[in-house]
Parts: sequence; C-alpha cells; structure tokens
Amino acid sequence: MRLGILDIGSNTVHLLAADARPGGRPLATTSDRTVVRLMRYLTPDGAISEEGVQALVAAVTRARMIAETERVDTLLATATSAVREALNGDDVIARIEAALGQPLQVLSGEQEAELTFLAVRRWFGWDAGRILLMDIGGGSFEFAAGADEVPEVAASVPLGAGRMTVQFMPSDPPGEDAAAQLRAHAEAVLAPVAERIMALPRPDHVIGSSKAIRSLANLAGREVTGLGFDRTVLSRSSLGSWIPRLARIPASARQELPGITADRALQIVAAAVSLHTAMTMLKIDELEVSPWALREGVLLRYTEQLSWSGQAR
Repeated sequence: MRLGILDIGSNTVHLLAADARPGGRPLATTSDRTVVRLMRYLTPDGAISEEGVQALVAAVTRARMIAETERVDTLLATATSAVREALNGDDVIARIEAALGQPLQVLSGEQEAELTFLAVRRWFGWDAGRILLMDIGGGSFEFAAGADEVPEVAASVPLGAGRMTVQFMPSDPPGEDAAAQLRAHAEAVLAPVAERIMALPRPDHVIGSSKAIRSLANLAGREVTGLGFDRTVLSRSSLGSWIPRLARIPASARQELPGITADRALQIVAAAVSLHTAMTMLKIDELEVSPWALREGVLLRYTEQLSWSGQAR
C-alpha cells in the first residue's frame, strides 16, 4: 500500500509518501516540505494569528494535492506542539481538517517521543541495546529512553528551536549573552527530565533525530562506520565550540555554513544551545544521528495495527 504521513510541525508541514507493508521496510517515494515557522505567527496571548492559520491551511492543501497525485491510499495526518498548545487550537484544527477533508490526529509530547523512539529502535535494531533518544522540533524537545520498543521514560519539554528563538534570540545575530540566558532557562526546564533519565541504567547508544540535530551534526560532526552502516556522530565538545561563533554571526552567514539550510539558519543557535545543555546535564559525550524520526514511527505503528487486525491481507 502507499501511505502518506503528513507531519504538521512548528516549523514545517512535511509530507512523506512511502510504499509500506506490515513487516517490511518502508520505501519512501516522495518527500515534500513547506516551511511555515508557526512561532512567528503567535500572538501575545498564545494564539496563532489569522495570517499564520492561512499559511498553515495553504501548506496542508498543497500537501493533500501532492498526496492525491502520488496516489496515496491512506493519509495519516498528525500535528504537534504548535497546534496542540495554541490558544485557538480547536479552531485551527477544525480549519486544517476542513482543508484535508479528514480528521487530524493531534499528538501529545509523550506520544511524539514514543513514536520517534519506535522508529529509532527499528533503525538501529535490538543489538543497539539501551537507547536514549533526543529530538528537537520547532516547539518542543522530546526525550525517550529504554531497552525495548516502548520507552521506560518518554518526556517532552517546551525547548523547541523556534520557540526558544522567539523568546530568547529575537535579534540577529543573537549574541553570546542571549545564548547564556537560554542556557540558564534550559537547565531549569530540563532538570526534572534529566533526573528521571539519570535514574535509568546508562544507555548503550545516544541517538539524535530531527532536522535541527542533523543540521548540527553535518556542521560539527564526523562520519564513522559501525553497526553495518555509515553514520554521523556529534560530540558535545565539538558542538560547544561552535555555539559562540554561531551566536556572533547573522543568519545570512550561518546559512552559508556546511549543513545549515536557509530555513534553519534563524533557529540553529537556539537548537545548539538546548542540545548542548541537555548533553551536558545528561553527561553525554557524543550522540549518533538517526535518519528515521517521527514520520517513520507513525508509519510503522500504523502498518503494525493493520497487520494485527488483518486489514492488510
């Protein structure tokens, strides 16, 4: 069957079309992304402005048309923190559903963490042992840890790259003082999550997913061979050495750096500070980057449910 996974996130509306079957590896056929950056459309009271809703509806309408062109059998549409937490979230959801012509599943932060953890576990396999996952989105920062496919800890905190850019780094360039203020805020927000994770046995592999972490790894990481495939590894020391430079240069210069795309240039400093703070608090020296994340987790969970119910026969 051909499935479409529509991820309506804080930064982008991303459609992934893939041929999938229960027990098989999903084969992506189309990936289309529209940059929306919902955080810039938030009003002082926490609502998404009319301009932002219109941008969101336009991106969703485009994705639905592409899904139809790609002959997608089933479209799985999900929304994450920006829509979930907006003051006018119910109205925004209704307008998205009208544009889609179908229901929208609004994921909790814990569900995001669990589904992403499932995707990472499948990618790295059981031999990877205990896994600690970190995933930075536009509005939230997810964590999950455990030895199985269902994590023992799954948590979400409001430290997404877009949200932190709006709150702590509105100037361009933000400067090192803003980075220090964000670090202090992140330490306070992360403390309860860090305590829960540190109470677990040490992970065998620390995994990072999301476009922000992949971008930082492309900038400051290195390629290694292991587990039967090449992978990118990002060390805490290398990431930390880049933060002062990223904070001092404007977004127009940041997007010229290796791995930093124009749509991530504004938010990459906040992502770097939040990630580095988490790695420091959790005593993580380096992390590996996963090519699979939330969308693949949604796809895997759906095909599993079909297999169990017998609908895919």
